[in-house]
Amino acid sequence: MADNKVEFINIKVSEIAPNPEQPRKFFSEEAQDELTNSIKENGLLQPVVVRPVEGVKVPYMLIAGERRWRSCQAAGLEVIPAKVVEGATEEEAYVLSIAENVNRADMTIMEEAGAYADLKAAGWTPAKIAKQFGKTETHITWRLGLLTLRPEVAEMVDQGQIKNNLAWHIAQLNPANQMVAAMRYVRGDFDSEAEAQHFANGLKMMEQQTSLTNEKAPTAEEQEKQKKAKAKAKDELGKAEEVLIPLLEELAEKKPEDLAVILGDDLARHLRVVGRLYAKVQMVRNLLSKAQGIQRAMAEEFNKAAVEVQQEAAAAKKTEAAAKFEAKAADESQSTGKKAAAKPGPKPAARTAAGTKAPARRTPAKKTEAAAK
Repeated sequence: MADNKVEFINIKVSEIAPNPEQPRKFFSEEAQDELTNSIKENGLLQPVVVRPVEGVKVPYMLIAGERRWRSCQAAGLEVIPAKVVEGATEEEAYVLSIAENVNRADMTIMEEAGAYADLKAAGWTPAKIAKQFGKTETHITWRLGLLTLRPEVAEMVDQGQIKNNLAWHIAQLNPANQMVAAMRYVRGDFDSEAEAQHFANGLKMMEQQTSLTNEKAPTAEEQEKQKKAKAKAKDELGKAEEVLIPLLEELAEKKPEDLAVILGDDLARHLRVVGRLYAKVQMVRNLLSKAQGIQRAMAEEFNKAAVEVQQEAAAAKKTEAAAKFEAKAADESQSTGKKAAAKPGPKPAARTAAGTKAPARRTPAKKTEAAAK
């Protein structure tokens, strides 16, 4: 890019087209209105950066300054100052565009990650990207890691509902668990971002091991060890709560000048002791927070497994009911067929064919006697 010719000229706003590969996709309407009002009042103070293009409707394409260009249009400016970079390739123009936006507060973290991903797809290594934009390689790697976030969670990150570090931990999870961790954090289930990170790490542990339902139940010996360890921890923490906390509370109520007199020569030793104690407390607190995250993840996994079992049971019950209904319908159909077969048919009609003897007619008794006389 050092060999490219650069000049500053005034260009018509209508002769400039936006870059379709612009890394920034989101523009705040409120910020845009503020910039438009500023340009109306003071004019465009920082030139846009463009490059000449051929074979399109307009002679110049933006490299950097799309917000300024939009606001100039909205402010009614016809001609604006521009820095023209001749001979810049598509890749060089894209790098300039990223450099223009990457350190701006209004560029979202997902837009930044997408821009780095485009450069990586073009063959850039994270180390080269980091050097180009004055970032650390870890920063680039973490941003690229966010691209595995499902769209709903990525939107939460862009809107500032989920902070950058937590977003990376969530991005390590499968899509279903990403939604679980994100929704629980957004609705305020955790006291701090660190707690949410520990929960996400706990979910990751659950993904990397077999289901809890497949784990072997602890033996009687293991159960006894767990019981003793729990009792010991409870007893020792109880002693610390009874002795140490009241002592610290008592010291916290005193003024520094009083403690200087009361502790005397022992003040430096007490300061070292409290410093060591503070370091240990911080370490243990972090461990307990991680343990809580794992515990919550285990509960989430157990609840999920319980729901699956209930769904399977309901499906099996439904299948069984359908099978019984079909069997009953088949029995009823078969019974109806048997009844139809057992019913006698109609009686045969009287025979009137020739050769069949007709019954004799009876003659009345009075007519018989008259004939005899």
